[in-house]
Amino acid sequence: MRSHNDIISPKSPAGYVAISGFLVAVALIFSYIETLIPFAIPIPGAKLGLANLVTLTGLFFLAPGQVFIIMIARIILSGFMFGTFSTIIYSLAGGIISFAVMLIAKKTKILSPLGVSILGGVFHNMGQLIVACLVVKSYAPTVYLPYLVLLGTITGSLIGLIGRTVDSHL
Repeated sequence: MRSHNDIISPKSPAGYVAISGFLVAVALIFSYIETLIPFAIPIPGAKLGLANLVTLTGLFFLAPGQVFIIMIARIILSGFMFGTFSTIIYSLAGGIISFAVMLIAKKTKILSPLGVSILGGVFHNMGQLIVACLVVKSYAPTVYLPYLVLLGTITGSLIGLIGRTVDSHL
């Protein structure tokens, strides 16, 4: 007879869906909380990136494909709930690039989770900067590059430190 734990196992299809759905919901809650926090930085679209905590933590506990699906679902749903179509495009670009860089950094085992998070923050901003340059058909947005690298380093550090605390409790 199967126990309750067998049904919710992350290796079962139902467990996979349950864990993924739970993490998308947690990320959406973080996205909502972020809309309530004033982030007074004069860079368009700048925010802390609390929902990226789910992606960072997931990279160390789940299969990369599952984390990628969770991230894409979170970006699309939060874009429809709290943003616009352009928010979704910018977030997808940043999310996909940062996910790829974080996955590579994690697999090389050169950096700690904090370092992986910092890279994720910086490259998320780089992905959004690339989209901004394509949208305006100019390199003018690159004037924000130093600020975006600094901002990505700071926010990536904060998310990495929070992730370290979460990791110690899992």
